[in-house]
Amino acid sequence: MSTPLPHPTGPRSFPTLLSPLDLGRFEVRNRIVMGSMHVGLEDKASDATKLAAYLGERARGGVGLIVTGGFSPDRTGRLTPRGAQADEHTLRGHEVITREVHEADGRILLQLLHAGRYAFHPLAASSRRGKSPLSPFRSRRLTRRGVTRTIEHFAEASRLAIEAGYDGVEIMGSEGYLLNQFLAPATNRRRDRWGRGAEGRRALPLAIAGAVREAIGEDALLSYRISLLDLVPDGQTWAETATLARGLTEKGVDVLSTGIGWHESRVPTIVTSVPRAAWTEQTSRLRELVDVPVVASNRIHDPSVAEQILADGQADLISMARPLLADPHLPAKLADGRAAQVVACISCNQACLDKVFDGKRASCLVNPRAGHETELVLTPVTQRRARKVAVVGAGPAGLEAALASAERGHVVTLYEATGEIGGQLRLAARIPGKEDYAQALQSWRMRLAAAGVGIRLNTRPEARDLLGFHDVILATGVTPRVIELPADGGPEVISYADLLEGRAEAGERVAIIGAGGIGVDVAEYLTAPRPSPTLDTAAWKTHWGVVDADQQRGGVATRPAQVADDGRLAREVHLLQRKETRIGAGLGRTTGWVHRAELRHAGVQQHRGVTYHHVDADGLHLTEDEQETVLDVDTIVVCAGQVSVRDLADEIQEVRRGRLPRVHVIGGADVAAELDAERAIRQAVEVAAGL
Repeated sequence: MSTPLPHPTGPRSFPTLLSPLDLGRFEVRNRIVMGSMHVGLEDKASDATKLAAYLGERARGGVGLIVTGGFSPDRTGRLTPRGAQADEHTLRGHEVITREVHEADGRILLQLLHAGRYAFHPLAASSRRGKSPLSPFRSRRLTRRGVTRTIEHFAEASRLAIEAGYDGVEIMGSEGYLLNQFLAPATNRRRDRWGRGAEGRRALPLAIAGAVREAIGEDALLSYRISLLDLVPDGQTWAETATLARGLTEKGVDVLSTGIGWHESRVPTIVTSVPRAAWTEQTSRLRELVDVPVVASNRIHDPSVAEQILADGQADLISMARPLLADPHLPAKLADGRAAQVVACISCNQACLDKVFDGKRASCLVNPRAGHETELVLTPVTQRRARKVAVVGAGPAGLEAALASAERGHVVTLYEATGEIGGQLRLAARIPGKEDYAQALQSWRMRLAAAGVGIRLNTRPEARDLLGFHDVILATGVTPRVIELPADGGPEVISYADLLEGRAEAGERVAIIGAGGIGVDVAEYLTAPRPSPTLDTAAWKTHWGVVDADQQRGGVATRPAQVADDGRLAREVHLLQRKETRIGAGLGRTTGWVHRAELRHAGVQQHRGVTYHHVDADGLHLTEDEQETVLDVDTIVVCAGQVSVRDLADEIQEVRRGRLPRVHVIGGADVAAELDAERAIRQAVEVAAGL
């Protein structure tokens, strides 16, 4: 039996979330599951120690049940040519992982994932021959013998996982991977026993579940990640999913973990603009059908929302993958009554999923130590070695520099020229669909207070004011770049900062100069429905064409509903850039398509390869496609980049005596390009670690 966490105040706020649950094979100390998420440490056997540190940190933070990233049962199912495989060589080294988790009184499952046609290599095999939108390689059709061998490989990998100390395994049957490919008519037109109707399509998942149960024995836990909505045309119906779920429990599955959408789906499922807990209606329907615990997942980041889901009987456990990247100690903080100090995940995907899909190691924008626990270490200092540290600028870089320095034991004063913390992140929180960014700032406020950081708002220190410090960390950020645009009356020219701060307003016909991340955000700010669909699950689903899976296979309309009056602001918006590349080319790999789809839906007119000339009463004069033209607009919003603000660094050098204070320039003050918050926050932690 697991040891529950101490909870002097926590259970009064989270009585269900923090309560233990008997899963049949064993008990977990709370209802929080760290859902499977590939982090780039699974692929090399030599990274097992790093993976152990990463997962062990979450176990020490109080997570009830951990599920690893996906490991393929054989070569054909690897995600990449050298991807993670649950073979004897690899799993022999996993004892360090399971030991680390068990020593922290955690429980851990190994996830088995066969990529099928999503595999990024020429050995890819699937239900039929063909190519997915995610891979340049054409998969071959698994023969009947190949299907049988795949079942055997799942069973053997499961046996090896138990030998390595895992408490059980999870079978990945969702997100469009191999088993999902066999289940959906869209990808399974076979005429043998592994196709030919719904019963044949579900034969492989059921056979694998039965073989795995036999291989792992009666003491180990078997979880199956089931797709509740495929969100692709010609996917499964709800009736087919329900029949599969009941069949899986008959095969010995102990837990059903829920997944939503295939990776190729054109409906977002986890990005910031998806409403919180948008998919619990489907989870609740599943829970009514089966007698095993059901795990709710996807965009459940707020512990209060998680508690409500459980209290309402919509699920038995809550999967939190990215939130536990952001804060590995989330459960312990809830138990200790420190919910306000939980590091808030903002679902940006920038440092986690975007990195993984680029073949890099995952981390977290708001927690750069995630995935780097053995390399980026914040070692506490003694009171005798504590330094006086001034941090100038309370944007993301400054906030994290102040916090990390104070948590190490240094004496920190944070200066901010304005009356609010947040910098560019505070502006981003005003974009419809990015409301969670405000929660991240509130989390920083609470953690800074708990760490004893002195905050001086509305204070712009002079160089001489900083001479009494050992270290000065300049996080003074950026200012919007001003472009030279000859004007003779005509449209009002404003900066994006003035617009988002409310110091200026846009008219009904707007040109946005600059189509990077900020330009796209401004276009959405000017055109998004009010109130934001992110705050209304039903409206959001209508907007994206999500329907009942019995109404339409896969749960997605062939053509999303076009709502005549969805609250959009009546504006004509032009988004312009000098480059010939695709608008929004620099946006995140897993989120950029969502923003581009929103621009299309809003009717934003996009212009590439533009040369700007001048402004007059007729509008904005420019050249596009070698043709001179005039845009009849009343407002021009400039989103043409930023300039670093770092004058204070030179001023300190001029007035300081000796070697102190040491000056460290970080964030936008160091490099203004693309307002990279991930780089800025990582740089802040690295500087703090080196003090």
